[in-house]
Amino acid sequence: MISIVVPTVGRPSLGALLDRLAPSTEDGMEILVVDDRPGRVGGLSLPERLRPYPRLLAGDGRGPAAARNTGWRAARFPWVAFLDDDVVPEPDWFARLRADLDVPARVGGVQGRVCVPLPADRPPTDWERSTAGLAGARWITADMAYRRAALAGVGGFDERFPRAYREDAELAHRVRGAGWELVRGTRLVRHPVRPEGPWASLRAQRGNADDALLRRMYGPRWREVVEASPGRRQRHVAVTAALAAALAVPRLRAVAAALWLAGTAEFAAARVRGGPRTPSEVGATLLTSVFIPPMATVHWLRGWWRWRGARPLGGRSG
Repeated sequence: MISIVVPTVGRPSLGALLDRLAPSTEDGMEILVVDDRPGRVGGLSLPERLRPYPRLLAGDGRGPAAARNTGWRAARFPWVAFLDDDVVPEPDWFARLRADLDVPARVGGVQGRVCVPLPADRPPTDWERSTAGLAGARWITADMAYRRAALAGVGGFDERFPRAYREDAELAHRVRGAGWELVRGTRLVRHPVRPEGPWASLRAQRGNADDALLRRMYGPRWREVVEASPGRRQRHVAVTAALAAALAVPRLRAVAAALWLAGTAEFAAARVRGGPRTPSEVGATLLTSVFIPPMATVHWLRGWWRWRGARPLGGRSG
């Protein structure tokens, strides 16, 4: 018996997902949809054809970590499978999920496979490449099933994470630290790239505050703890420092400005290199490359200050 939890912010993709999930209720599963739209929590209206299937729960607008906690705590069954509201399970997803969860008692979680369809007729944009990274990410809740006992044993998701960013990897670390094993399964969901404007990369920099929380909790090796890929923080800080010096220290202005320009050009070139190189994509990439380093640095510093003294749930830092 399996509970399927879907936190949602009301994306149009939710209806297609629930259409695909609805037949699973005939196979010993339940579907719990957690409405977590900020400012409109609890007012989600589902199409008439879908209303017999999911249990609709009200979140509190504090993000997917809190919404998933609301879902699994209301779940009735021993296994809880988390899905994002913008994925599309393959037709055999139900059968493969059941097979995936036929595991030894020491296994506390089973990850599904995630495929991100990309354009076949051109190189992907910067945003599309960023989304494509989900296909190789570990323990992401785009499709991740946990034993309810494992979630309860570690206190669930850490609700200090307000975004869909690192909160699932941090949970996985605590679950393994509690003695459970995590494995990969064979079921597959497709994660289409959501339409986004040219400023999506700037909004994404808010995740640096969550990285600062992880650094406070787990120390300098936090990336190893949550199995995160290397980032560009040191380069972003250096570029930002050069910009600050160019603006504030007249005698260093020429040298600092040259360093800022070189660092910004290197960053922009790295982002443009793998893309379609259309005028609009290149223009947006060049412009956002100017603002990303200082925004990333500011958000990191904001998180570093806010989360001073933070400890992991349960108090373990290793």
